[in-house]
Amino acid sequence: MDMRYTPEQVDLKRRAAGYAELLMTYENQAEDAGGPLPKDLVAELTRAAMKAGVYAINMPARWGGAGLSLLDQVIVEEEFGKATNCLWDIPWRPANVLAHGDERQREKYLLPVIRAERFDAFAVTEPGAGSDPSSGRSTATRTEGGWLLNGEKWFVTCGDIADFLLVQADAGPERQPTLFFVDKSAEGVAMTRVPRFMHSAVNGHPEFTFTDVLVADEDVLGGVGKGYELTKEWFTDERLMIAARTVGAAERALQLARGWALGREQFGSRIADYQMIQAMLADCAVDIAVNRAYTHQVAWEAGRPDTDPKTLHAKASTAKLAASEAAGRVIDRCLQIFGGRGYDRSYPVERMYRELRVDRIWEGTSEIQRLIIANELIKRGTRVLALPTR
Repeated sequence: MDMRYTPEQVDLKRRAAGYAELLMTYENQAEDAGGPLPKDLVAELTRAAMKAGVYAINMPARWGGAGLSLLDQVIVEEEFGKATNCLWDIPWRPANVLAHGDERQREKYLLPVIRAERFDAFAVTEPGAGSDPSSGRSTATRTEGGWLLNGEKWFVTCGDIADFLLVQADAGPERQPTLFFVDKSAEGVAMTRVPRFMHSAVNGHPEFTFTDVLVADEDVLGGVGKGYELTKEWFTDERLMIAARTVGAAERALQLARGWALGREQFGSRIADYQMIQAMLADCAVDIAVNRAYTHQVAWEAGRPDTDPKTLHAKASTAKLAASEAAGRVIDRCLQIFGGRGYDRSYPVERMYRELRVDRIWEGTSEIQRLIIANELIKRGTRVLALPTR
């Protein structure tokens, strides 16, 4: 297996790193704002992402996206993860399942997103349905020409800036899980609350209610009853991207901690000369190296036509679980190396400490990832650990 980047991937990583460095120049402004940046600045950064070829990276080039493979996307997202305040939300990544829309849906919803004219958000979680989406109570009832949608959704990432939502609801008396395109301005849609979380992100995670929202038949994505299948596909990609971003964040934290340890002197010597600090730096390097390699491996496997989607789903869970928990360990050590300054919000390591915590929760908690992996082991054996044989 040749793990070397191709010349094209080397250039892609360079462009993604350069764009991430641009984002980093606005970290303090984003932290001070505690929320969205000025619209004109976001528009400027969006144009820069398009120019660098790192916008809509998961969409085909024939539709205006960057047309990157999943491995290429991991390379990009790893660089993006080095920026704090979730600034990586600015170079937009449309929900991958939008690609399953028919031609009309593509023209109405997806293409404007790729052109940065509109934004999407995925609405699955409910007050009583988080890790178990099948326990959701949102319903879609048949009516003339479409459906009446009723329910409540929480933690709708970027829902505050989205123009439309992909809402999962149980359709008809058979309660078939289905994804619906819902315009945020439609009658009966209400954004009820934008919670304040530990991290200061450029976009929010609001709560929505849906009261007799009329959704036309033509705004069902992929067909009635396909909701879980599509959501599972979305989760697979998102979990891999979380793994990539947490690896990137951990690497930046280690770079900063190493620099600090080399320059900080106590008791007449650099703290980097003390074995306890050396042990922390070494453990960080191990956590990063191992998880980068595995995340790259799974992304590479995902691009192979013979990869079993069920096994891939479990491997993406493995990558997300391992990388997010490793990043938590890394940033904890790095903050400790910085001492009191690591607890200061003006230092990136402090922001990373708050921000990386959610990666063990969203898109499926660490406990849910363990259940997915265990179920795959029980049903299909240890092939969840195996490399492709051809």
